[in-house]
Amino acid sequence: MSFHAFNMGCNIIAFAKDNTKYGMCVSWAQMLDYDVISLLIGESSVTGKNIQIGDIVGVSALSKPQRDIALRFGEHHSDTFDKFDQNDFFVENTAILIKDAKVTMKCKVIDVKHLDFSYQDYFVILRVLSSSTIPREEFLSLEEL
Repeated sequence: MSFHAFNMGCNIIAFAKDNTKYGMCVSWAQMLDYDVISLLIGESSVTGKNIQIGDIVGVSALSKPQRDIALRFGEHHSDTFDKFDQNDFFVENTAILIKDAKVTMKCKVIDVKHLDFSYQDYFVILRVLSSSTIPREEFLSLEEL
């Protein structure tokens, strides 16, 4: 398998919906198949509350130089803080992707499950529609935050 979507690190999920941009840092991310990934999003997340089956979203696995982006997207909820004020992203349809991330993926949400055993967190399953990788970059790890 040549596609390596994640490292246990800093991944941004972001999308635009109803004239609002949503985005957050997610560390719980996993490939389930060659073109299917999953993310675990906390129950109090504004992003998680607004994601639905059929949405087109961006998932960006950040590279080492993007520490400040990870901190900004992990700082506050999307409805209390403008995480997109630095213009370090690009948009494909409703998917918002981070420029210069190690991996960027435009995805379609294919399922959202609420996990009773984890405080009603959102287990989001996505099909990767397209992706891009910058081979020279290294993944930003949680230890580097």
